[in-house]
Order: sequence, then C-alpha cells, then structure tokens
Amino acid sequence: MKKVLIVETNVTRYQGTKEPTGLWLGESAEFVDELNKAGIAYDFVSPKGGFIPLDPRSMKYTDESILSVYEDPDFVHRGLTNTLKPAEVNTDDYFAIYYTGGHGVMWDFPDNTELQTIAKEIYAHNGYLVSVCHGIAGLLNIKDDNGNYLIANKAITGFTTTEEIIAGKKSVVPFLNKEIAEKNGATFKKKRFYKDYAIKDGRIITGQNPFSVRSVAKLLLNEIDLGGNKHANNLGK
Repeated sequence: MKKVLIVETNVTRYQGTKEPTGLWLGESAEFVDELNKAGIAYDFVSPKGGFIPLDPRSMKYTDESILSVYEDPDFVHRGLTNTLKPAEVNTDDYFAIYYTGGHGVMWDFPDNTELQTIAKEIYAHNGYLVSVCHGIAGLLNIKDDNGNYLIANKAITGFTTTEEIIAGKKSVVPFLNKEIAEKNGATFKKKRFYKDYAIKDGRIITGQNPFSVRSVAKLLLNEIDLGGNKHANNLGK
C-alpha cells in the first residue's frame, strides 16, 4: 500500500520580525491521528529536511489526541526532528501529498521547486493534492508541463483574509491566500471564520483553517476503499 507524504515548514519566525512561528502542531498531529486510525502509512518532508519548529500559539489549541501524537517518539523523530529532504523522496511511494500549515509555510512553500515537482509527479499518477489552512501556499504556484496552474478552474479553500485580520497577521504575511488563488485561476471558497470547512474538487482536497484538519483527512480517506477496490492502483494494492 502506498503512503501519504506530509509536508511541514522549516521557518522559525515571521520574516522581518522577532516573533516565532512554525508548524501549527494540530495540523500535522490530527491528520496523523486520522491516518493511524485508518492504518495508512506516511512520511514527513520539509523544504530543508531535519528540524521542524512549532508555532508556540498552536500549543494553546491542543487536546488529548494531539498531545498523544506529540508524545509519540516516532512522530518526534520522523515528524519534528528528522524530516526527509525533498531529494530523498521517491514519489512512486505516495498516493497523496498533504501540506500542513502554520504561518511559516508562507515563506518556504510557495516557490519551492523541489516540492512542486514532487506534487506534480504524485498528481500525474492519479494521486491527491491535499492541504489545510496556510498549507494551501504549497499548491498555489504549481504548474503542469504546459505551464497551467494546477488549481486553475478548481474550487479550493485556505486561511481567509478575515482570519488573518482576526489573528492580527494581515500586516506581516507576504500575501493573502484568496488573492493568489484567484489570480491563478481558482475559485476560492470559504465559510464563517474559524469554522470547520473542507472541500474536494477532483483530486484536490483543501481545508480552511486549523479546525478543518480531520474533515480534510476524512475526505481523503473516503477516496480509499480499505477493502481493496476504490483507487486500488493509487494505493499499490
């Protein structure tokens, strides 16, 4: 059975400031929890490989399930301290790539050509492009071999401008997700701020904010027939 590739950020602070950021813990941990319950294997990759900083604000939004993953030595080893470098990834091993969030991704996801190539190859082999919250930054600029944006003519969602304002970050982020998504031909969907919202359009699955992680995971898992039929080729069965 093929695996899911989870992408995390290496960025430690809001660029140009002294304020720390990094991975929003729940956006990795809750997704991992859903994969574990379904018996789906996964790996972790980051633009530079190795260490993953945590957004300190994300630690205020934990529950027992998040903390259980956070305390798992395997998650700490593979997901927080020894993530793969893009060059170490064999795309044939994966049926989906999932971009986690945290504001740090806005600086090291959008223009990383190695990650874009990985995503393109997974998608070209009938795989899924998946993101939540700011993780949409990893999907915004991917182009196919003809120079067309993969999100063009697709309905997607991500952290909204209203949510940036409420978070107090609109003035420090390098771009707004909705503006880039629409510029690159996507239809940007949203619900009320900080409400659970996830959508699927073809083989692209996106979630609006940190409260949408499990819904994103379930949309992906719904594409899998664990009995062995639906999308069996993608899973390598």
